Amino acid sequence: MQIRVYYEDTDCGGIVYHTNFIKFCERARSEIFFLQGRMPHTLKVGFVVRQIHAEFYSSARLGDLLEVQTKVLKIQKVSLILLQQIYRDGKKIFQMEAKMGCVDLGSGKPHLIPQELLEVLQCKL
Repeated sequence: MQIRVYYEDTDCGGIVYHTNFIKFCERARSEIFFLQGRMPHTLKVGFVVRQIHAEFYSSARLGDLLEVQTKVLKIQKVSLILLQQIYRDGKKIFQMEAKMGCVDLGSGKPHLIPQELLEVLQCKL
């Protein structure tokens, strides 16, 4: 997924605020589903972030065109691990591993990942 850096993404010096890299990755995770005409949740279950390990290699600036790449590293019954990397001009500037849990939206308790969501995620293995 490509993302253009806008003023709202930056500090007063035009450098992307660090938490926005995580937001860019969130958008890319949702986009995986949207591109297949699906939502990243069902009426009863959805994903929550359980853990993030992030590494910042370089900054991004106002006007930059970034590419967010997402790969599923591991799928388990109620969780998955994603690797997301952000590139600028072919150079990796950010990377994170996110452990996601599938939960019942009513109770907040762990729930098996539904087949319809697994089908979308398996294309990113």
